[in-house]
Amino acid sequence: MTDDKPSALPEAGRRERKRVQQLDHLADTAWALFEAEGFEAVTMERIAERADVSKVTLYRYFPVKEALLRHVFHRELRAAWPTLQPELARAAPGRARLARFLELQAAWCESRRSFLAPYVRFRLGDPHLPEEARERSGMDRLFGELIAQGQAAGDFRTDLPLDMLVMHLQFAHLATMLRCLADPRLSLAGEFVTMLDLVCGGLEQGR
Repeated sequence: MTDDKPSALPEAGRRERKRVQQLDHLADTAWALFEAEGFEAVTMERIAERADVSKVTLYRYFPVKEALLRHVFHRELRAAWPTLQPELARAAPGRARLARFLELQAAWCESRRSFLAPYVRFRLGDPHLPEEARERSGMDRLFGELIAQGQAAGDFRTDLPLDMLVMHLQFAHLATMLRCLADPRLSLAGEFVTMLDLVCGGLEQGR
């Protein structure tokens, strides 16, 4: 029985690598089509054909095409976070660093603006969607790191749990995104500045 264990782990690792490669292949194929032809015009059948897989295979990994957007966006966020560290380190921990992160995120969102509405609708959609459709972006972890850095520097309050502060920031962040998606005249960068002022300063008049 113990003889099977050493070989089982490498095999499981190979299966996972192949699964991730397939996910990336399908998502990259879909993204190229979305950019070339527009999100609404591209069908799941077209993606399967271009990716050279059966529709059954595509639907097994991604139940709807919005899930392909999710995979691309969340992968980009994971990849970008380590590369952002030197830039974020130039800003003081706390509000200034959080503001810089939101500024950089706004620029990224603007470059993806035509795809944000279906992505956000999907993330806020039916709670009975498959588990992969409800996969978290990791933004809560990033906000948690930035807030914790601010707390350590004495810039943010420490009398409330970190997860509570993250939750309130996430809700304000989402509300700002929805407001900008509803009114394309708005600047997401500018709205993030206002949102951060409200989150950090509250509703009271300055005294």
